[in-house]
Amino acid sequence: MFKNTILFGLGGIFYILIELLWRGRSHWSMFILGGLCFVLVGVINEKSRGRLPLLLQGVIGATVITALEFVTGYIVNIKLHMDVWSYYDAPLNIMGQVCLPYMILWFFAAIGCIIADGYLRRCLFGDEKIR
Repeated sequence: MFKNTILFGLGGIFYILIELLWRGRSHWSMFILGGLCFVLVGVINEKSRGRLPLLLQGVIGATVITALEFVTGYIVNIKLHMDVWSYYDAPLNIMGQVCLPYMILWFFAAIGCIIADGYLRRCLFGDEKIR
């Protein structure tokens, strides 16, 4: 639990930084979303013990991130009317909360998360190398 809490915090901070660089702004809910995404994508690699090819883990990770983004968007944008983001103008969007172009970006982000998760687990916690 301690490791995942640290990784959650680092993932949340990293997600906020990416948003600040990409959009010039962020929202506190993105810290939670980013932390959760980072931990869950890292779990994919941990549970597979490196047996799944990295590209397949990227596809699974992109799917997980997109699903979490949809749930978060549904809650913060649709139900709570916070208007944190909108993909209504993006092609192949679902309710303006997720879209195919960003799912493709999440594929590359997931691969980066998998590699970063392995590195952080080794450096911070002395875990064995998985990927």
